[in-house]
Amino acid sequence: MVLPPDPTLDEIRAALAPAIAANAGFDGWSDAALILAAQAEGVDTDVARLAFPGGAIDMIDAWFAGVDAAMLAALPPEKLATMKIREKITALVEARLALLAPRRESLRRALAMLAMPTNLVRAARLGWRAADLMWHAAGDTATDYNHYSKRTILAGVYGATVTVLVNDESEGHAETSAFLARRIEGIMRFEKTKAQLIGRTSHRPSLTRFISRLRYPAS
Repeated sequence: MVLPPDPTLDEIRAALAPAIAANAGFDGWSDAALILAAQAEGVDTDVARLAFPGGAIDMIDAWFAGVDAAMLAALPPEKLATMKIREKITALVEARLALLAPRRESLRRALAMLAMPTNLVRAARLGWRAADLMWHAAGDTATDYNHYSKRTILAGVYGATVTVLVNDESEGHAETSAFLARRIEGIMRFEKTKAQLIGRTSHRPSLTRFISRLRYPAS
């Protein structure tokens, strides 16, 4: 990313995040990684620190945000429109994993940091954000409890798959792809079963409606 002449902190953050991630595999998510990235991009180090007031966690957050943007760019709406829902979710997760794979050591260090007790809330938010983006990109418009259940399940599947990726030495990360395929199949089975149960219960007599009619009979 080429910075404009007078960049905002948001622009600096977006520009530095990939470079920091490249350094984090060797230097960790540290000030050293930040300084190297700033020097490479021609950004004053003090200004670079201002762009990441939360330190390492903000650096990781910015990196994941960049991955989110790249994932959506790789799978624009017109491309996803030709796919079934299972294919959309699979393609989105795989695109995200492909973007992370070249930085597996940086990812490993990021996951270790996010697993610390003080960072668990932030980690949950990042997982939710990724799942939310993927479901939106897949065309999901649910606003009821399905909105939350879909994202919670996908966030769990994505998180588990990422942990497989960081240790996957198979060619082309085949083990990760197989793991993901099994988990996506589980999501689809769950959604199908849930839809069937909802369909059955929707035809059952409603105790609430019955009581309401007793209290307020039709005129």
